[in-house]
Amino acid sequence: MMERIRLSEQIEFSRVVYGMWRLCDDPDTSTRHVQAKIEACLEQGITTIDQADIYGGYASEELLGAALRDAPELREQLQIVTKCGIVAPAGRYERARGKHYDTSRSHIEASVDLSLKLMGLDRIDLLLIHRPDPMMDAEQTGASLDSAVASGKVRAVGVSNFKPHDRSLLQSAMRTPLVTNQIELSLLAHEGFTNGDVAHWQELGVPIMAWSPLGGGVLADGAANEDLSACLDAVSNRNGVDRSAVAVAWLLAHPARILPVMGSNTLARIRSFTDAFKVAMDRETWYELYTAALGHEVP
Repeated sequence: MMERIRLSEQIEFSRVVYGMWRLCDDPDTSTRHVQAKIEACLEQGITTIDQADIYGGYASEELLGAALRDAPELREQLQIVTKCGIVAPAGRYERARGKHYDTSRSHIEASVDLSLKLMGLDRIDLLLIHRPDPMMDAEQTGASLDSAVASGKVRAVGVSNFKPHDRSLLQSAMRTPLVTNQIELSLLAHEGFTNGDVAHWQELGVPIMAWSPLGGGVLADGAANEDLSACLDAVSNRNGVDRSAVAVAWLLAHPARILPVMGSNTLARIRSFTDAFKVAMDRETWYELYTAALGHEVP
């Protein structure tokens, strides 16, 4: 049984999350192939799907929606995460003069309604503000998130790529708790363990969602630094798994209750996501990998 993480009284996620940021990059975007990916996840107990309105040039949510409409029994087994707040000159925003952020009440409300429509949902399980917005009016953004939950359109809300001070500002203007922050975190993007980001959320008791846990595939494909590559290979050989599983196990071992967001269009790779739970990751092994990633001993 897949470990599950409770984010609030209302919502519980599978420990590993399937990220669909590359869904539109697959040469096969047929409804049946999208369903096959979801089924491969469910076979392992992975029930949480991560989306965003901007993924695939604002096309990924609609692909998922088509798959769920054709197989409604899948929706009943899933928790759907999506994000809003980025406006880029593509898709529905092709006339935008340049990429920018919009966390206004009107934009959030319109984004929620459109995401519900495109994915064919009655309710979004978790809505995240995708990036911290330097122009954010915390009172307005907070009120719109509170309203989304109160209306029943969204079960829970959180943020993505926020620094502690960004979270504090937004949370100060809200009644509803922010239940997660999705940040880049991996053996290659390990700064969160030293700059206080992970500690901040751990202190709050708020689980972290980790995007790009394989460093954009670098940790899986052998292009990490020489020491880290050797260390990953040694641990993978001892445990009979591939390097990806070791890199994910490194995140899972941390007490901050990190939820890796795994993305792949290859069914064989999707089916191997839970190999990370086969890895024996004691403290010394964790630090061997961390030291290799740092390129020097810890102080």
